[in-house]
Amino acid sequence: MKKLTFAAAFLLIAGLVSAQLNFGIKAGYNSSLSLSNVSSVQNGDYTLDNVKSEMSNGFHAGAFARLGIKKVYIQPELLYSMGKKDYTITFQDVMDKNVTYDKFVTISTVDIPVLLGYKVLDLKLANLRVFAGPKFRLNAGSKLEFDNLVSEDGSDVTIDDLSKDIKNSQVGLEAGVGVDFLMLTLDARFNLIGDMYQTKVNDVNIDKLSANTFVISLGWKIF
Repeated sequence: MKKLTFAAAFLLIAGLVSAQLNFGIKAGYNSSLSLSNVSSVQNGDYTLDNVKSEMSNGFHAGAFARLGIKKVYIQPELLYSMGKKDYTITFQDVMDKNVTYDKFVTISTVDIPVLLGYKVLDLKLANLRVFAGPKFRLNAGSKLEFDNLVSEDGSDVTIDDLSKDIKNSQVGLEAGVGVDFLMLTLDARFNLIGDMYQTKVNDVNIDKLSANTFVISLGWKIF
């Protein structure tokens, strides 16, 4: 038993000694446009209005570390993400009367992806990677604001009846591909994560903002 423990410890230490550690900074663009309407695109029903209602543009910046052994690596990141999204919502109240209002979302989160990656192509100056892993998202001051509520005749819904629900944290899954060239690293990824921002009337959810994001980022390995 002692021999097995010693052998395992030796292999672990040998692996860590041969591992390559990188640390760097990164920044990039993120959009909330999801792929949930693929069938609508195929049917020709997906319009610019659909895109506008689903799209939010923002950016992110932060730092990453990468610990690799041969072609396999693990990469934790700490990122601050922000963005804005303005759109109009129409729903029906309990009397089937239409209610329309404008919604303004300010997105502010701290994201912590922990990615496991594999170098599909590993050359001296460049490599091609695939990766996936969990993503932890923490609310860092996101806001929801409402304005210009218009109720159809017979509806008694007012702007004071709209309540905001912003979750403090979410857990999702992130996956993508990346390319390294010298000290530069370029990633394209998509993450699936729960809806952090919701609007309710009398505890009934009438609108939720998709938290799924498509992300493009450029990083620099400091060492």
